[in-house]
Amino acid sequence: MRSEIMTNVTIKDIARIANVSYATVSRALNDHKDVNEQTKQKILKICNEVGYSPNAIARGLVKQNTYTIGLLVPDITNPYYPEVARGVEDEASKEDYNVFLCNTNWDMMKEVDYFNLLLAKRVEGIIIAPVSDDTMKFVEKFTDRLPIVFLGTRIEGEKYNYVVIDNVKGAEMITEYLISLGHRKIAFIGGTKDSGTFSDRVLGYKNALKKNNIEIDENMIKICGYRKVDGSNALKAMAKEANLPTAIFAVNDLLALGIIDAAENIGLSIPEDISLVGFDDIPYASLPKIRLTTVSQPKDHIGREAIRILLEKIENKNTRVGLQRIVQPELIIRSTCKSIV
Repeated sequence: MRSEIMTNVTIKDIARIANVSYATVSRALNDHKDVNEQTKQKILKICNEVGYSPNAIARGLVKQNTYTIGLLVPDITNPYYPEVARGVEDEASKEDYNVFLCNTNWDMMKEVDYFNLLLAKRVEGIIIAPVSDDTMKFVEKFTDRLPIVFLGTRIEGEKYNYVVIDNVKGAEMITEYLISLGHRKIAFIGGTKDSGTFSDRVLGYKNALKKNNIEIDENMIKICGYRKVDGSNALKAMAKEANLPTAIFAVNDLLALGIIDAAENIGLSIPEDISLVGFDDIPYASLPKIRLTTVSQPKDHIGREAIRILLEKIENKNTRVGLQRIVQPELIIRSTCKSIV
């Protein structure tokens, strides 16, 4: 028996040294029940002595698996998604899975193209933060043939898998906070009409207004997207209309950062002139110059939960009941709000 580590060792080398067949080595390395324990331990001992470690591609060829998954996110420049992706990748690596990360840039056609590409790459499952409800309808067609986990969006039906923050509760919570400071003219800025995230957050906003007998002014709801520039443009437009609120609920923190930039450019002070809140609690929100009041999402945890669900569905493909996780939000109070009572 060789005690030194060999280079470029193959399964055939292991089989020759162990005096067994190639197939026996393959079955032993994949913990197949047809290989007795004594033979299995002998083969594993030889692998250790010669420095042989089967990689994901080799294991995939044996098991007819690729040990790859796809992760589709709409905006990698939003710090929320890299933190979620890190949770996905860290948890996936524990099970020797590799992750294909695709940035769709809020483009449904790009999202569909990436989805089809991942199918062609024979990924074993996909985690997707859909751009719109239309994307979800497209993806739904594949849920019976491929494990799919929806990220950040709740989807009706017990067969679907998803991990989502309680957007309604979070939005209601932070709107109630603004109301407690005396604000009645509260604008909701951001989102797109065909987004489940927008629908849930604007619902929470409206619920809080109704509970406090505040009339809902549809002119105070500005649907403009999710990017930083969208927030900046929205505030500038409201200033031109001379229809500024006393407080703004930005659909996410990135949009809130754009509002902060625009406020400075047009001579408004936050929170002296306008109180501002966001949603997500991205790292920038806690910076000393920003100190944004927001709703926190446990982003790393959400990513880890998504991959755990996906791997469980990959291992148990015949189960029809979906796995669903609703994560609770947390209000983070900082310095961008002012009491006007």
